[in-house]
Amino acid sequence: MGKKMNHSGDTETKILQAAEKEFFEKGYAGSRTTSIAEAAGVTHAMLHYYFHTKDQLFERVVSGKINMLGDIILSAIGDDDLPLEVRIRQGVERHFDFISANRDLPKFIVSEVLARPEHVDMMKQNALHIVNNLLGNLQREIDEYAAQGLCRQVDARMLLIDIVSLNVFPFMAAPIVYGAIGDSYGSYDEFLAMRKNENVETILDKLKIRRPC
Repeated sequence: MGKKMNHSGDTETKILQAAEKEFFEKGYAGSRTTSIAEAAGVTHAMLHYYFHTKDQLFERVVSGKINMLGDIILSAIGDDDLPLEVRIRQGVERHFDFISANRDLPKFIVSEVLARPEHVDMMKQNALHIVNNLLGNLQREIDEYAAQGLCRQVDARMLLIDIVSLNVFPFMAAPIVYGAIGDSYGSYDEFLAMRKNENVETILDKLKIRRPC
């Protein structure tokens, strides 16, 4: 029984991995479930046993990525045992690392939103738990810090948009950025490491957090 369940889980994982690659490379419209099944090493009938439609498979791939990102950010910024400065730093760094490990994701999401607006609601619903669980508590804490003169008063929503914008841009505009920096850095990965540090300092500078006396 256990082996059967493990095999089932392995098959589903292989299908999802193959689907992610297919969707990210070709977009929703250009992707074919027959190609996904072949890449996953399963029959087309087996793929449809696990995922009845291409829409269902697409939603599972996208929601999986958004939920993973949400868990990463919430685990960093939502840890009340750490000072706000440390949590913001961790949140920026972990978000950057997630995008770096999924470099095709930002371009894929933007292209899908432009090409298929009907997918926007699905993506928005999956992202709501991040916003709802994070922004309320973060805003209250920023307000408390600001009232004590320990940081600037900022809008947590704008802060989140700043973090996403700063972190996503190097990957969205990679060819332009890489062309602009030329041989200024040993490698693009070296540039990205420096960019991550710059983004952290930019966000912390906006907040101007001071430690309590």
